[in-house]
Amino acid sequence: MSKSLKRVQRRAEALGLNITVVETAIDTHTAAQAAQSQGCEVDQIAKSIIFRGERSGAVILFLTAGGNRVDTGQAAIVSGEPLGKADAALIRSQTGFAIGGVSPIGHLNPIRTFMDPRLMDYDAIWAAAGTPRHLFAIDPRKLQKITKAEVTCFTG
Repeated sequence: MSKSLKRVQRRAEALGLNITVVETAIDTHTAAQAAQSQGCEVDQIAKSIIFRGERSGAVILFLTAGGNRVDTGQAAIVSGEPLGKADAALIRSQTGFAIGGVSPIGHLNPIRTFMDPRLMDYDAIWAAAGTPRHLFAIDPRKLQKITKAEVTCFTG
């Protein structure tokens, strides 16, 4: 079992979450692949999109419904600073996860988080569990609460 997956499971336990991690038969690098693997709608996949704050240098997480795209202009407005690309090394050093498996929980460092309101339309959504082949289902309201995500519009 990967260290990233173990960290997600430990964090879920510490938060009192009863999640079941599912290993998929295919890589789930895209929301379409993840939705196909779980037989759900694409928008039920919570994509973890990370930017680097240009002033703060901090990584900022945008949990986005699978069919939506982050509008970087809107995202900059809601985050309060210009945003730049977060490269793989920065993402790994701040979250502990590789691109394609970034979980919304279990980060190495606290991360400011914003959440797409579209995710709240479902009773359950699916998120990465630390690897491109592992997912877990969660009530989006629980996810919002434990990540302290601000639910706001940033997609276009």
